[in-house]
Amino acid sequence: MRVIQAVRFGGPEVLVAGELPDPAAGPGQVVVDVKVAGLTFVETQIRRGADRWHERPSLPYVPGGLVAGHVSALGAGVDPAWLGLRVLAGTGETGGFAERAVALAGALFPVPDGLGLPEAVALYSDGSTAQGLVERAGVGPGDRVLVEAAAGGVGHLLVQLALAAGAQVVGTARGSRKLALIRRLGAVAVDYSAPDWTRQVREATGGAGPTVVFDGVGGRIGQAAFGTTARGGRFSIHGASSGDVTHIDPAAARDRGVEVIGIGQLAGFGPHLTRWARQIMSHAAAGLVRPVIGQTFPLDHAARAHAVVENRTTIGKTLLLIDTPAGAPRPDLPG
Repeated sequence: MRVIQAVRFGGPEVLVAGELPDPAAGPGQVVVDVKVAGLTFVETQIRRGADRWHERPSLPYVPGGLVAGHVSALGAGVDPAWLGLRVLAGTGETGGFAERAVALAGALFPVPDGLGLPEAVALYSDGSTAQGLVERAGVGPGDRVLVEAAAGGVGHLLVQLALAAGAQVVGTARGSRKLALIRRLGAVAVDYSAPDWTRQVREATGGAGPTVVFDGVGGRIGQAAFGTTARGGRFSIHGASSGDVTHIDPAAARDRGVEVIGIGQLAGFGPHLTRWARQIMSHAAAGLVRPVIGQTFPLDHAARAHAVVENRTTIGKTLLLIDTPAGAPRPDLPG
């Protein structure tokens, strides 16, 4: 079968196309014929060897932790009803950039009828994370919400969930294409490369500042966003695409009555992800949210896909379409 392997740690060029034997399902496992593979910013940092929160995989390794496709083989002890079903499958930290992948039967999620496999991948991990963040922060009517990196995979879903909850939303990003997407989603768009971006956020929230901030960037952006948070507000941290998690002085938070919900909240998300995935997919079916698949690439162009995600030039979700012939990447831009 065709695969993509990281042959060493480094830039996107370390991702090399190759062939490996077809996998076999062991006890409690299934083989999935992969049609779509997701990728995340964190996975680009694992490939680079720069991630500080995950154990380094042994080289060479096949990247990719989430796939969608059809169950084509069952291991011992697996319910035969899974055979042939359309599923989302978690493969752990590795194994997804391939024509076939092995997954635990317990890690399978049936794709609802009427939902495409690309949309399901775009919603499953990013959507369940966004659903959990909104639930944990208690977003509701009357809230003024600031979403950093609001045109990204998690960010654009946070924007839509907060709007659906009745909040006013300001989304920040960099560049006209991303800002245009934020506006199309129904939020106020602010370019956080502008020197006065925090003033613009305050003005957009009536001078009072956001009552909820979703910080997925960290670093200087996260610190500046904390400074805009309204007294008595909530500052929720879920990422560090800048390379550094936002560190908030507890005394400063106490002085302003701001509840800081640290990045450690993600460690407790696991038991709830299936419930949140069902919720976000129900929201999608009801038209309350829609996943934006900003760009897709064939398997053989995985290095290019990693490059655009790492360089933050993407909007929405980036996916690999395994059956797409090699050639120019095909963007699926939102209208």
